[in-house]
Amino acid sequence: MKLYDLSQPLNADVSFWPYYPPFEVKYIKRKAEHGVNAQYIMTSNHIGTHLDAPRHFVTGGMTIDEIPLEWLYGPGVIVDLSDEMDDCGAYTPAMIEDRVEVRKGDIIVLHTGWHRFAQFGESPNEERYIHLHPGAHPDMVPWLIDKAVRIWAVDAVSTDHPMNLPIGRFLGQGTFGHCDRVRALCERKFGGKERLETLFPEEHYQLTHNALFPHHCMHAENLGGDIAAPELQNRRTTIGVFPWKFRGGEAAFCRVLAFTED
Repeated sequence: MKLYDLSQPLNADVSFWPYYPPFEVKYIKRKAEHGVNAQYIMTSNHIGTHLDAPRHFVTGGMTIDEIPLEWLYGPGVIVDLSDEMDDCGAYTPAMIEDRVEVRKGDIIVLHTGWHRFAQFGESPNEERYIHLHPGAHPDMVPWLIDKAVRIWAVDAVSTDHPMNLPIGRFLGQGTFGHCDRVRALCERKFGGKERLETLFPEEHYQLTHNALFPHHCMHAENLGGDIAAPELQNRRTTIGVFPWKFRGGEAAFCRVLAFTED
């Protein structure tokens, strides 16, 4: 069996979700002085490769430690969508099913190619990684529910499209104008203001979070690592998504692995 790490590294250089506290780390003991090296970290949860539990958006929802282990490891697919994804691209169920067979209960990993713009990617570009990432077309929601998917994952900062996030609605409004630039790009991309508002209506704010968590369909974000390995693309494999056992956690850092037979 061969293991592939689909996770991004994590340290103080990693991009953090806008306005969330960043990852901080420092030494509190050093070998020369104390005879041991020890570090202290302080962070929010939604940094680096992490798994969101339903508690993230559902009051009283399932927390990280309550997720059944059998949901975190099992058969699944890695889907290469990188040839179709550009700035603010929207991926659909049809794109996925054109490339690989998806079965009920699969763990789904989407390789959009956006990991390359992350801090440790081959072409790091923080603004492009956060502001212009691909996201879910609204058709993804009923499809994931119908497929009884418990865990899906993407190599971008969010499963939601920027137009369903602060990124495209109010990020930097009146100051840096990030949302204005994203909206203008999306209006050109999707065919104008009316078409954009039809595709991403006001009530779809944070759609994949609000609509899927009540169905115990959760996701991991910020994948990377070996996700672009040619031998993994558009194939069925075994996937593990392993968060630390965070009691009461609404999210947790995780290691995402693919297991293949030699």
